[in-house]
This record gives sequence, C-alpha cells and structure tokens, in this order.
Amino acid sequence: MNKRTDMPMVGTSVFIQKEGRYLFAMRLNSHNSGKYQTPGGHLEYMETLEDGAKREVMEETGLTIDNVRVLTVIDDMFPEEKLHYATVYMTADYVSGEVDGRVPNPEPECHGDWNWYSIGNLPVPMWESVQKAANLLP
Repeated sequence: MNKRTDMPMVGTSVFIQKEGRYLFAMRLNSHNSGKYQTPGGHLEYMETLEDGAKREVMEETGLTIDNVRVLTVIDDMFPEEKLHYATVYMTADYVSGEVDGRVPNPEPECHGDWNWYSIGNLPVPMWESVQKAANLLP
C-alpha cells in the first residue's frame, strides 16, 4: 500500500483482552520504533472498522478476536514522516490462535514478540497515543 502524505489516513489499534490482560509488542523499523504498541494498521477501502481490526490482528498475530468495539479516536501526527492518522482504538476479546501458549509473530521485522500484560503492569515505553487510549481501559 502506498502511504499518502497529503491527507489523513485511518489507522486501527486493538486492545485484545484475555483473562484480564492485554496484548503488546515493541514496535521495530518504523515511526515510534522502540515503543510498545497493540496490534493494528491501516483500514482498507470499503472495510468496516470491525473487519479491519480482525484482519490486522490476524495478519500481525495470527489470533482470532471477537466482540470488537470502539474505545476512542486519537489524532496521530508525525510531521517528520509527513504522516497523519485518525487512529481508531478498539477493544476486543481473544478467541483463539495461540500456539503452545504463545502468540505467533508472523511479522518479526515489524515488532518484537507479543506478550500479555495486566492493566496494572503495562509495558513501557509505550507509544504516546496508545498510552492515552490505554488510560481509558476499564
């Protein structure tokens, strides 16, 4: 996908909940590299928010999710990269996909290993807008 730099894009980010914990990995080789994030990406043309969240989670983690709901929307602006996103932060429930108790990492060039964290012990450093959205979690 070619990233347009002359208009905002729609991003997705999903807080997947499993047994009171949420899934995070460290971002690599992109803006905000070295900071923790949730699975997500770009919403595709004519794709619903729910379908986009499910697709991105599957692509990045191999997990199946359900009960997708909007948590908040945050303006993400990266002037150095000439990128602007309206990022839709969502929550969802884990359904399946772990292999031998571990979350797959089909895109190791994009992020480190995926791990589950309790709300009182979220990973740091976290991408600033992800942290803002995490502050809204129940």
